[in-house]
Amino acid sequence: MKKGVALLLVTLATALVAASAQGGRQAAAASSAVSCKSTLKIGFVTPLTGGASFLGTEQMTWAQYAVKTLAKPLGLKVVIVPGDTPVEQGPAPAQALAQKFVADKSVVAILGPSTSGAVAASSQTYFQAGMAHVSPSATRTSLTQGSPREATAAFLRVVPGDYIQGPTDANYMIKTLKVKKVVLLDFQEPYSVGLSDSTEAALKKAGVTTIRLSAPNTTTDYSAYVTKVPSDADIVFFPTQKPPDAQTFAQQLLEQGKKAKVFGGDGSNDSSAFKAPGSYVSNFAPDITGIAADKAIIAGWKKDNPGKTVGSFGPPSYGATQVLLNAIKLACVADHGVLKSKRDVLKKVKQVTIKNWILGGSFKFSSRSNDPSNAKFYIFQIQPNGSYKLVG
Repeated sequence: MKKGVALLLVTLATALVAASAQGGRQAAAASSAVSCKSTLKIGFVTPLTGGASFLGTEQMTWAQYAVKTLAKPLGLKVVIVPGDTPVEQGPAPAQALAQKFVADKSVVAILGPSTSGAVAASSQTYFQAGMAHVSPSATRTSLTQGSPREATAAFLRVVPGDYIQGPTDANYMIKTLKVKKVVLLDFQEPYSVGLSDSTEAALKKAGVTTIRLSAPNTTTDYSAYVTKVPSDADIVFFPTQKPPDAQTFAQQLLEQGKKAKVFGGDGSNDSSAFKAPGSYVSNFAPDITGIAADKAIIAGWKKDNPGKTVGSFGPPSYGATQVLLNAIKLACVADHGVLKSKRDVLKKVKQVTIKNWILGGSFKFSSRSNDPSNAKFYIFQIQPNGSYKLVG
């Protein structure tokens, strides 16, 4: 009899614990739910100050324009909440912002992080919260491919990775520039190291002599590194995220009588800061002013941003925002007007397709990775007047 009573008590206690846990989960779900009729927030993680502020500033204008023109037709009210990640400060700002945005239930998705280092530093936090983070510019290969991966399954990007950029840049040097010797300078952070690695591998495979240099990300005077560039080097591959540094290096090459030309990655693509004639730049976006379907978008953006020119970083930001807005809409429909959790938006991101993609053609994510399908890199040469001419 006593055993029967004891067993009954244990059973009741277990049931009470289970009911309490279930109630706790239901309460947590209810507390994280947010009405799709309320003002939803997209956190934007990008460098707004520091040496790469040109990147975040340009991206912000296009993200805001996307929200202004695309949210209402989808029946949404959305605002962009900026978060600054200066590249000179390392991973700490990105980690702090991730904690902040995850804790805010009205922040339902993340635009960015814009830089590879910031993605690597914060992706796990977003993943644990089931929060989609879609980058318009983080290109490090290991964020989405290989093993181990630096980003989680909650991270996606609308631009191709360095696994495309590196070989594209190297092949242009080999086939078009006929290089024999290339110096590669990385800056001891994820973006430049990864891009230098993929570019160097392709150059070596083709029999090109390579010399690898490495400088702290805080370097401002490159004269000591310029002295290490051989007089017969054809190119200095300079994947900085600070375009003025590419300009400085190009000038110091001239001052020391070196013939090598600077070849920058997408992080140096800023015609207002890097304008050394004869230099090269690669980027994941074309000049969209040549895309007829973008005429109205460009006109509207220019009206909101008088005096500003269309660059290469802004349009992918518009596209990434468009992807997130459509994912939010799909999640709202599936949840009957009340987003049950941030995870519901993440579930819908890869289902998004855009027929008239701002970078040309249509957009969808690859079925094999969280990268875009059929993306490519473009190569520009800086002209005597400082303009960027598409050459490859």
